[in-house]
Amino acid sequence: MRAPHFSASRLSAQGFGHGHTQHSSQVLRVATYNIHKGVRGMGPRKRLEIHNLGLGIEALDADLVCLQEVRLFHQRDALRFERTLLGWPEEGQADYLAPDGYEVAYRTNCTTRHGEHGNALLSRWPIGDVGHHDVSDHRFEQRGLLHVPVIWQGVEVHAVVAHFGLMHASRVRQVERLSAFIAAEVPPGAPLLVAGDFNDWGEKLDAPMRGIGLQRARAGAERAQRTFPSAVPMFALDRVYTRGLACVGASVPRNTGWARMSDHLPLLVELQLD
Repeated sequence: MRAPHFSASRLSAQGFGHGHTQHSSQVLRVATYNIHKGVRGMGPRKRLEIHNLGLGIEALDADLVCLQEVRLFHQRDALRFERTLLGWPEEGQADYLAPDGYEVAYRTNCTTRHGEHGNALLSRWPIGDVGHHDVSDHRFEQRGLLHVPVIWQGVEVHAVVAHFGLMHASRVRQVERLSAFIAAEVPPGAPLLVAGDFNDWGEKLDAPMRGIGLQRARAGAERAQRTFPSAVPMFALDRVYTRGLACVGASVPRNTGWARMSDHLPLLVELQLD
C-alpha cells in the first residue's frame, strides 16, 4: 500500500484523472517519464520520491508507461532510506511502480559502483518477448534500447524505450544504431513507437529521426510539451516518435506535486493507428 506525500487529487492535472478510466478503444495512451532513479536532492537533503511516483504513474492512466532511469537495486540508497517512514521498496522500482494488472519489462542500461539503472515499460496490454540493445557511444555513458512488442486491440505494436546521450554527435550515432535495430528486429510496416528522454536540447533530432521513418508525436502548442526542468519547463527533452501511428493528443501535467518528484515532467500522448 502506498502512503505518499501528495494526494492523488494534487497529482491530477490537465485532464489526468486518478485510477483507471474508460477510454476509446481506438486510442493508445502512451506516457514517457524520466523518474531520476526515484530520489531527489543531494547530501543530507536527499529524499525518496518513489512512493509519490507510484501514485503519479497511476494518475497518468496510460496504456503504456515508458520509464527511464529506473533502478532494479541500489545498495547505498536502500540502506540510507531503510529507516524512513515507507522505506526503499523490496522489489525493483519498475515492479513497484506498475499499477495493478500491468505487465512489466525492464532491462539494465548502466552498472554503477552501488547499483544500476535502466529502462522499463509498464503495459496495460499483453506483452511479447522483451529485447535489449546496447547503443552506448562511449564508456562514460552506458545507454540502451528496451524493445517490447505489445498486443493492443489485436494489433502488435512495437514499443522501444530509449535514453540518448548528452552530446549531439552521440545522439546522431544512436539514431543510426536505432535505425539498424529497427530494421533487424521490427517487421516492416508494423506500428512502432520510440519513447524516452532524448536529451535533445537544441531540437536537432527530428530531421534524422524523420530520415529513418519516425515522426515526432505532436499536438497543440509547442511550449505545452516542455518537460525539463520540472520546476520551470524550458526544454522538450521527453518525446514519442512513431511509425504507423498518428498523434491525436499530447499534454504534460504541471503542478508542485509533479515538479517535486523528478527533474523531468512526464509527457502523455494519445495515438491512433495511421
